[in-house]
Amino acid sequence: MFNITPISAFNDNYIWALASPDSNEVAVIDPGDADKVNQYLKKNGLQLSAILITHHHDDHTGGVNQLKAEHNATVYGPHNSPFEGLEVTLKQGDRVELFGQSLQVHEVPGHTLDHISYYLDGTQPQLFCGDTLFLAGCGRLFEGSAEQMHKAMEYFRSLPDITKIYCTHEYSLANLAFAAAVEPSSSTIQTATIQCNQLRQAGKPTLPTDIATEKQINPFLRYGETTVKQSAEQFSNTSLATEVAVFGAIREWKNSF
Repeated sequence: MFNITPISAFNDNYIWALASPDSNEVAVIDPGDADKVNQYLKKNGLQLSAILITHHHDDHTGGVNQLKAEHNATVYGPHNSPFEGLEVTLKQGDRVELFGQSLQVHEVPGHTLDHISYYLDGTQPQLFCGDTLFLAGCGRLFEGSAEQMHKAMEYFRSLPDITKIYCTHEYSLANLAFAAAVEPSSSTIQTATIQCNQLRQAGKPTLPTDIATEKQINPFLRYGETTVKQSAEQFSNTSLATEVAVFGAIREWKNSF
């Protein structure tokens, strides 16, 4: 298990800093803003040794080259990425050895075609999933298909319920508003909305969430539920025969919500 700290960037990004309790070395995931990372390192007397990228979008990679040059940090990322600053490229099933722990790489295209996630197994598993799975939401399909993103969601659903989810945007309240539109009678979604509002009012992140919670509140993991299917069919005004079709319909709905 890593000690994890969110570094806020831009309007709603989180750059996750992963630390070992036994050293002053850290890694960062998706550093779109080098200055924010450097401020964090200086304030806490830490040394950056690794940079992990989930996908090529600039708000996740914009600070990589500066940080690499200033700290001589090793940069990891997807093998098929158009981002050119990578040193170690990763594909399905690869592992990243970091501070004595092993992160498993899983390809999860959909948001982008090069998207990967990093998963740390164990008694307290941790998932770093970029812009694929959010609290009560999922990423837009900028490059991939509903079929690809549904497959990614199936992978996330297969992880242990206690897995902590570290995504990279503070979208929780907007996502919960949509989730409530899909399942308006869900008291679990209503409770999550209250909790997230309280956290934001206190200036705290709503993250991490976990797989068990997302199975209860996230329409993009609940495509097999009758209530979600019925709402998706009402939105699309057609019968939806498969989970992929339900997923695709609610993703289209969210795009215009």
